[in-house]
Amino acid sequence: MTTKREASLFLALLPILILIGLLTLNVLLFDDTLGGANQVALMLAAAIAGVVAYRLGFSWDRISKKIVSTIGSAMPSILILLLIGSLAGTWLISGVVPAMIYYGLDIISPKLFLFTAVVVSAIVSVATGSSWSTIATIGIALLGIGKAIGIDEAIVAGAIISGAYFGDKMSPLSDTTNLAPAMAGTDLFTHIKYMTFTTVPTMIITLIIFLIMGFNYDFSNATINVADVKLAIDATFNTNPLLFLVPVALLTVIILKVPPLPSLLIGTLLGGLFAIIFQPDIINTVAGNVDSYGTASYYSVMQAMFGDISLTTSNANVNELLSTSGMRGMLDTVWLILSAMVFGGVMESAGLLKRITQPIVKYAKSTGSLVASTVGTCIFFNTTASDQYIALVVPGRMYRKTYEEKGLKPEVLSRTLEDSGTITSVLIPWNTCGATQSRVLGVDTWSYAPYAFFNIISPFMTVLFAYLNIKIRRFAKGEKPTEVTKEA
Repeated sequence: MTTKREASLFLALLPILILIGLLTLNVLLFDDTLGGANQVALMLAAAIAGVVAYRLGFSWDRISKKIVSTIGSAMPSILILLLIGSLAGTWLISGVVPAMIYYGLDIISPKLFLFTAVVVSAIVSVATGSSWSTIATIGIALLGIGKAIGIDEAIVAGAIISGAYFGDKMSPLSDTTNLAPAMAGTDLFTHIKYMTFTTVPTMIITLIIFLIMGFNYDFSNATINVADVKLAIDATFNTNPLLFLVPVALLTVIILKVPPLPSLLIGTLLGGLFAIIFQPDIINTVAGNVDSYGTASYYSVMQAMFGDISLTTSNANVNELLSTSGMRGMLDTVWLILSAMVFGGVMESAGLLKRITQPIVKYAKSTGSLVASTVGTCIFFNTTASDQYIALVVPGRMYRKTYEEKGLKPEVLSRTLEDSGTITSVLIPWNTCGATQSRVLGVDTWSYAPYAFFNIISPFMTVLFAYLNIKIRRFAKGEKPTEVTKEA
């Protein structure tokens, strides 16, 4: 039996350093790094990690099994991503998204748009418990409205993501909001209540920033006339208010706790049905020369679900808003997620990620430094393991005992995990969240990241509270961790 050795810090860091170098080169040399360059970089870094693991005495059988299990953990996200692609397609040809843009242009004031985008995204995300569903539905419509009134799409995407991740973090229906307290050893509602102390100030600051940006935004350079946009949409689609029954139905089934996959499938099929009922001209346009409407309907809905749809109106600017690529458009992102999971699996199989974080745990003495170390570890795992669930689970396991030893209640750890692990995942281009939202919104991660103010401020807020000793819950003298803490 081969003796397994622990890696030195340098060996553990080597694959990551090589990955950083390759990703940097990709940014400099390739226009579209998600088209394959980053995927290959992750695979090459995984190969280096595999060599390190093998030299340390870990068998290929162990490494490959860990790769498979890591990919398996990402499969729900991949399936959701594919269904989001199909939903976007049927919601386009049904006129649901165009109708949202059409009526939204009447309701939303340009100067208040960014503020409104954050609030609307937050409300929908709290109701659904899913940032992914929120961004893929109302988020796409809000992006279209923002572009129509002349706001840079990166800023609009930052506002949408800020609101969506507030809801994802605070909703009792969210999977990460349930996972974080489970890892730390507290209950769900204690966790949510305790998060409000850092999350509400962060959200207020975010809203103030977007409010100021909206009132100071220069709309004089807008190249799109709102009246022309509405005219082009109205001339192409039947913008019937009944189309809003589709998103209402989707929100309803999600609130009723129907799992994400069947919920998104229901939303996709409803979009296809409403396209057949309300948009016969679009159906015939997509299908081309087809004898019967039944055949045209089948062809158009299928095409919207899996392939490219590009509708042409009298307005060239509107045409940019009316195109999707269905499931096919998500394949580069799926490829990226699989590559990232391979890298994360190899790194975890030999304990390389844990080895890197050991010194951090060792030197975290004060409450502030412990919380800051936890934040840094969560961001590290979001960057290296490329998955927000790993960024919650592994640091949760690593730090739980340390928090207890320092007399800190488990909700301090669970809040820190959410303020950093959940929130920063969308800021990393090769993370499952960053890659997905970039593809869904059609905005590069590096472009929207500087404007995702809620996601940027959250980790700093939780560290600030820890160093200033604000709302840091400790066990009373003689008090012991509850049974919830012990069993979780």
